[in-house]
Amino acid sequence: MTEWRVRDYSQDDLEAVIRVDAESSTAEGPPLFPLSDAVTALQALHPAVVATADEGVVGAAVSRVEGDRAWILRICMAPAWRQRGLGSDLITALEHRLFAGGVRAVHAVLPEGETGAAALHNCGFGARSGMVVFEKRGPVTPQEVGMLSSLGAELPPGGLWQKVAGMHREKQLIERRLVLPLAHPELAAQHGVELPRAVMLFGPPGTGKSTFAHAIAGRLGWPFLELFPARLAAEYGLASGLSRRFDEIAQLDHVLVFIDEVEEVAGERSGADATAVGVVNELLKAIVRFRTQDGRLLVCATNNVTTLDPAFLRHGRFDYVLPIGPPDRGARTALWKSYLARAGARADGAALSSASEGFTPADIAHVARTVSQAQFERTFDTGTRALPTTDDYLATIRDTRPTVSSATAQEFAEQTEKFARI
Repeated sequence: MTEWRVRDYSQDDLEAVIRVDAESSTAEGPPLFPLSDAVTALQALHPAVVATADEGVVGAAVSRVEGDRAWILRICMAPAWRQRGLGSDLITALEHRLFAGGVRAVHAVLPEGETGAAALHNCGFGARSGMVVFEKRGPVTPQEVGMLSSLGAELPPGGLWQKVAGMHREKQLIERRLVLPLAHPELAAQHGVELPRAVMLFGPPGTGKSTFAHAIAGRLGWPFLELFPARLAAEYGLASGLSRRFDEIAQLDHVLVFIDEVEEVAGERSGADATAVGVVNELLKAIVRFRTQDGRLLVCATNNVTTLDPAFLRHGRFDYVLPIGPPDRGARTALWKSYLARAGARADGAALSSASEGFTPADIAHVARTVSQAQFERTFDTGTRALPTTDDYLATIRDTRPTVSSATAQEFAEQTEKFARI
């Protein structure tokens, strides 16, 4: 006589099914479908069956129907009831209900060695060799969406990293030091690499520090949250506002926090008034708390690293202090190539690169935008498509004052020599 009875799932069984599932797994890897998916299917009354014995629920099989196909989300059994044929009974009962409801094909994906694999074979399910399961999870949970919105966070679009033209040296440094460890934490841990928690980017205005911060978030698939000190000061007072905001951030699973022109809140404390000193102290404490949690990165940016309080740059607060300078010749050429392609121009990119020495990415963007606007207006006025020439760009370059003067470039070189930590 059978030791168990298989019946349809009822809402009163939910707690028992969760309990059995927690003790059922025999595989090392996680299931393809998380328990939350199974619970959602159960609450939506997708076909599911349970096996009961004297002690209550001892097994369950849960499905989700999508049109004429169904996925088995869970096959779980209490340990004492394995290898008795219970799994086969559960699957047979579930598939009967699915096929009777119009399902044409039933699929199941299990980690190797997982509970229920043998039962699937016994019930005539065929394993398809040569298949690879590809997976990409969203960067935030549904519970975090509301909080991210209230904090003013955004999810950067994909491809930002690839759109950062030129700046190959900086991109490689950031990719190696920051992105790779955070994207592959298990591999980093195997090599004794401590995950970066905070980084300082410094360099002249317009060199792309905020662009890099956005691109890092996009590369990791993390929400991007910029803190605006003036806004916090107006709402709560700056010191308490910083403390409050970092406490809220601590509730998120993953986030990149960006503070631009951080010298406004982290300037030298010597000679500062009590309020400024309190702000610096609060931010230092917030960074210490921030560093205790995984799945987050603080990126601060400054135009002049010498204006920061020395305590900010100590080891243990910022893992890296990275210089982001004006693009070199190769980077300028890459930037020009991108803008010329966008405008459909056949200008001499090498000549433009030479003529724009000392220009930041923002300067080059300004020149390209100015020339494109002029050609657009010319086309509109004449009715004939006007394409920009090398001379058009060179003339605009001559009329543009570069953001980075020779004196600024020299200061940046000196700061790099003294402060950079890569």
